[in-house]
Amino acid sequence: MANNQEEVILLGAVGSPYVCRVKIALKLKEVQYKFLEENLANKSELLLKSNPVHKKVPVFIHNEKPIAESLVIVEYIDETWKNNPILPSDPYQRSLACF
Repeated sequence: MANNQEEVILLGAVGSPYVCRVKIALKLKEVQYKFLEENLANKSELLLKSNPVHKKVPVFIHNEKPIAESLVIVEYIDETWKNNPILPSDPYQRSLACF
């Protein structure tokens, strides 16, 4: 679990399958987080600052460090919080799961 000193934020849009993928990973890992819903027609400054290239959700922010792209976020979550592994440890099986 995230301790009280860690700030975990997920920027997303309700109904997005990519955001759901990250939410599922966070639930499996029992990580407490703050969900900030984005209005994709009027994107927040935080989203634009956190993902300046694509300006899309999801964006995962851990201790003020933003990470974009749902699969990259899931890998980060899996490596950061070791409990309840999501992806296989075998490199080949892991690559298949990511594919």
